[in-house]
Parts: sequence; structure tokens; C-alpha cells
Amino acid sequence: MRIVAQRVSRASVTIDGRVKSAIGLGMMVLLGIEEADNEEDVEWLCGKLTKLRIFDDGNDAMNFDINQVGGTFLVVSQFTLHALTKKGNRPSFIRAARPEQAIPLYELFVKRLHEISGREVLTGEFGAMMEVELINDGPVTILMDSKRKE
Repeated sequence: MRIVAQRVSRASVTIDGRVKSAIGLGMMVLLGIEEADNEEDVEWLCGKLTKLRIFDDGNDAMNFDINQVGGTFLVVSQFTLHALTKKGNRPSFIRAARPEQAIPLYELFVKRLHEISGREVLTGEFGAMMEVELINDGPVTILMDSKRKE
């Protein structure tokens, strides 16, 4: 499971011209699920995200987590995070999980992120064409992969 977490001052997801979700201060999370992922990956990433100290403490130091600043999560499914680009110029997505596996893990991720963090978690729509807008605050962008726990 891979994520791109961005500290945002605001972010939104629009589908078919309608805003589905919008947040102010918080974290935009792009979530990619691969075939090898399971509940352990969900638990590890949700635990890390909840405690991730990427928000300013008022002294220009990233010492606060999302709870300490009263932020909100916006989670968007992003199978392209598992693109393979070694051969040719067209990415391959064969490692990305099929919807029958990915949707339950996506829903579990959203549920567990809310339960662990106690924060509101808004979403895009799995499999939909979405327009994602955000103001990356910093910019602060963190990549995490549950298979590489670095």
C-alpha cells in the first residue's frame, strides 16, 4: 500500500462538476492499493498518518500532528501510484489491486483512519474520474509504502 500525504491549507474533490468533498487545514492522502496488500498494511499506514508530525507548531518547526491542529483528512484512491515504468513509455498497472480486493481495503482504510485518529475523514469516489484540487502548504509532501517501512 502506497500513499502520498500532503499537508494542505485546503483541498477538494469534484466529480461531474459537483464538489463531493472539501477540507480546510489538513492532509490530502492519495492511496494506492496493490494485490499484496492486506489489513496489516492498513493498520500500519493509518497509525503512521495519525502521528505524522508535519504541521507547524508556531515556531516554524513541524512538531504537531493532525489532531493538534484540528485538521481533516481527504482520502482519494489512486491506483496509478503502483505504475511500473521500467519498460517502454506506457505505464503498466498490473500490480494495482483489482476493485473486488481494493474497494474493501479502501473502505477499511478510511474507517480505521477515522477510528485511530478521531478526525473527520472525507473521500473521493473509488474508480470515478475526479478533479482534485489542493493548496499544498509548505510544500510538504510525504511518500510512504507499507512494504518498505522506511
